[in-house]
Amino acid sequence: MKTLLIVYHTRGVKTAQMADAVARGAQQALREAEAEHEVRVSVKRCAEAGPDDVLGADALALGTPENFGYMSGMMKDFLERVFHPCEGRIAGRPWALFVAAGQDGSGAIASVERIVTGLRLKKVRAPILALREVTPAILAQCEELGATLAAGIAAGVL
Repeated sequence: MKTLLIVYHTRGVKTAQMADAVARGAQQALREAEAEHEVRVSVKRCAEAGPDDVLGADALALGTPENFGYMSGMMKDFLERVFHPCEGRIAGRPWALFVAAGQDGSGAIASVERIVTGLRLKKVRAPILALREVTPAILAQCEELGATLAAGIAAGVL
């Protein structure tokens, strides 16, 4: 069975809302394609996820709040814990990023992308950025992201 892994951190609700929307979109797409038994959607907080989760994933969605113009400390911790065990072993796997930001989000986006570049993952789309609030339009983008990742790995095109 293929796996879509959604890893996120939040101290509030915004990034969690976005992660839930990614998962909801993935599960809906799998139901519509009758592929529910082909792809497992796994949602984990950064502290719960590790190298084995990443190595076992066919696609990865990362979510972080913007903290002090950077990714959250827990996202950085997660990426540090998985980097060396996964380096050279997951190149080419699809990934995407969603960020809840109070400023402009650019520092959080750049910091995650800088690390993920070293893992040689394939970016599926530009990061989804929720500035100051998570709107219905942002949640729809997150659902679309989940649907794209899940359907893509189910069909073997991602």
